[in-house]
Amino acid sequence: MNVVFRVDASVQMGTGHVMRCLTLADELRINGASCHFITREQQGDMAEAIRSRKHRVHVLPKVPLSERNDQTPDDPPHYHWLRSGWEHDADQSRSILSNLMPQWLIIDHYGIDHRWEEALSEYCDNMMVIDDLADRAHQCDLLLDQNWHGQTTHKRYNTLVPDKTIKLLGPEYALLRPDYPLLRSLMPRRDGNITRVLVFMGGSDPGNETEKAIKALSSPDLCHLVIDVVLGANHPDPEGIAALCKARSRVNIHQNLPGLAGLMVRADLMVGAGGATTWERMCLGLPSIIISIANNQTPTNRALMEAGFINFLGESSDVSGQDIAVAVRRSLAFREPMQLQSRLIESLVPGDGVAKTVSHLIRS
Repeated sequence: MNVVFRVDASVQMGTGHVMRCLTLADELRINGASCHFITREQQGDMAEAIRSRKHRVHVLPKVPLSERNDQTPDDPPHYHWLRSGWEHDADQSRSILSNLMPQWLIIDHYGIDHRWEEALSEYCDNMMVIDDLADRAHQCDLLLDQNWHGQTTHKRYNTLVPDKTIKLLGPEYALLRPDYPLLRSLMPRRDGNITRVLVFMGGSDPGNETEKAIKALSSPDLCHLVIDVVLGANHPDPEGIAALCKARSRVNIHQNLPGLAGLMVRADLMVGAGGATTWERMCLGLPSIIISIANNQTPTNRALMEAGFINFLGESSDVSGQDIAVAVRRSLAFREPMQLQSRLIESLVPGDGVAKTVSHLIRS
């Protein structure tokens, strides 16, 4: 079975889309599929990371600034992430798909909508869309959105996809690597005591929220905490972070990690961004202090906060280092609520979303 992914990564959009597609591709390969990735060359792309996982990569050429199409009212909000116009992107992708004719074409891209999907529907047997935003129409056979929006979770795409589309909605379908459910089954229950903090602000961290968090955790009354700092592949200032960490004891810096599961198991609290790692830490019952580093993260973060799943501080432009320090102190002071939050969040994410998704793909 041939499976093709159309997905991008960049400094602007981060690495999460590619990483969750890789998780799905790895599981598909175990089940006998041959996986190909169509991805555009740009600063921060993940072509080499995909190759390192032994999947085929088809690179679309970099689009010069002078050739990028202007966004119109008919285009989705993140259309500029596609770089070129949808017709141009579809034409370039068609030349690859016509040779592969996959059983499944899987699209994970905020800049692609029903127009692109309809244009390429004849070049695959089935089409799947991975989305988070529910802000544009899709033409697909299967749609997956792993996010949680309370009572509206299962209604968000009712008018955006055909009636025949199978919808996999909610964190039970979160695309987590297999080590997460495995470690979940082996680790002891968390007791709410906090001695170790994990800091990770996503693959790009364009505003360098990592620096803000380290400075907050360097307050004299918080220096007893052990900190694990993880820098993503596209972090803007790894040298500056390294220098900052040297000024504080009990800090470990990690780069180029294949995943965060091991660090999440060891941590008692996470200070991080509200992206794809949300479901990873919830699967492992790791309480968190969360900052939105992109506007599209805010609705999910707000819904999770209102239900008591996370401590959401707001969007990065509105959050100071002092805000982070206060939130950490509050977490330290209230051990029992941290323990209860751990039980609550792990109940939301069972961790077998990849297996459930692959079963749908294989049956079709």
